[in-house]
Amino acid sequence: MGRGKFKGKPTGRRQFSTPEEMIAGTSSRPKTFRQEEAEDIEDEKLEEESEEESDDSEGEEKKKGTEGIIDIVNPNLVKPKNLKARDIDIEKTTELSRREREEIEKQKAHERYMRLQEQGKTEQARKDLDRLALIRQQRAEAAKKRDEEKAAKEQKKTEARK
Repeated sequence: MGRGKFKGKPTGRRQFSTPEEMIAGTSSRPKTFRQEEAEDIEDEKLEEESEEESDDSEGEEKKKGTEGIIDIVNPNLVKPKNLKARDIDIEKTTELSRREREEIEKQKAHERYMRLQEQGKTEQARKDLDRLALIRQQRAEAAKKRDEEKAAKEQKKTEARK
């Protein structure tokens, strides 16, 4: 049956070797992989031997590229200083960047302003409180007027009944 315009990937499903196939040597893995694996094992053995030799000369550091061949004396070359966790000074405070400092100052100023705002000491708070007092006064006057009108209506009703 046709698959249509697009074909699937040719890889198919993965096939894993069973332990019996591995022991018998009839695994479906490519032969080149075994050869590469054998070469890798040999390389690892050689590296282990070279590491044992280098352990004897502990004073020298590993050098990259041509550093081991050519000795260069550069007074401007700064070697990276590796700090270990036990050497780090916990009490030492790190300096904040300009942006971080400005952000903290901004937050403190905002908090201070909001505190003054709550106490009614800022100009905006005074204006708000004045506006609020005016609104309360207007509402009180309107309520008083409504009560007077109600009382007048009730009085008219009682007079009309008589």
